[in-house]
Amino acid sequence: MWNTLVSIFPYAIAYTIPMLMTSLGGLYSERSGVTNLGLEGLMLVGYFASAITIKMTEATLGVQALPLGLLVGVVAGAIFSILHAFASINLKADQVISGTAINMLAAALTVYLARTISGSGNVRILMGIVRKNVPVLSRIPIIGPLFFSQSYWTTWLCLTIWALSWILLYKTSFGLRLRACGEHPSAVASAGVNVHRMRYFGVIMSGALAGLGGSVILITYSGEFNGTVAGLGFLSIAALIFGQWKPLGILGATFFFGIATTIANVSQVIPSLS
Repeated sequence: MWNTLVSIFPYAIAYTIPMLMTSLGGLYSERSGVTNLGLEGLMLVGYFASAITIKMTEATLGVQALPLGLLVGVVAGAIFSILHAFASINLKADQVISGTAINMLAAALTVYLARTISGSGNVRILMGIVRKNVPVLSRIPIIGPLFFSQSYWTTWLCLTIWALSWILLYKTSFGLRLRACGEHPSAVASAGVNVHRMRYFGVIMSGALAGLGGSVILITYSGEFNGTVAGLGFLSIAALIFGQWKPLGILGATFFFGIATTIANVSQVIPSLS
């Protein structure tokens, strides 16, 4: 049983990280006062942008194409989220409808561009991130084999972003103003805070982090853009609600969903789970 747990745990973490980043992005948007149901579409945009970037540069840049693709995915998600921000904040459109439109537009646009550029709906990359053991920490009994063995460097990057986001939202005056924009926008506006600007920041951050989540899927366990993120964006929204819109809560919720997804995927090939 222990060997089974050690073998599936790295996969559970790999499934958790994209959802964690996307849920964290949804937290920024939600706390600023804008509901973002377009996280699935924003993940897809980051997924596609990373795939195209890496595909075009991997022959010349080698492994350096991977962080470049990650960065482009973040930027693409942030830019695409401006559509939702403009519709929700400036035009006062229904946020649910706007988010749904983002999902539909992203799905159609990315598949169309993939077929136009590559000739098919899939964009395959030739390389990905290699799993490595964390020096020293991977040798700690029990904890080491579970958390610090066979891990991706993107895991530690994303956990750092999660920790910094917790500090930003709950330990700084900027985070206080951002949360106040979602809870008492009129009071914050009377204090001189530009509510529209803060909400734009929240929505754009949600797009950037969702794009990061999609990019992580590509360079860790997927290896190709195939037109879907398999509903992970919607699972991220569920994790955001299940985690009560708190950083620690969404960490636990996404980890729970990550374990459940892993067990569902490997239960047929591991005797002790079948």
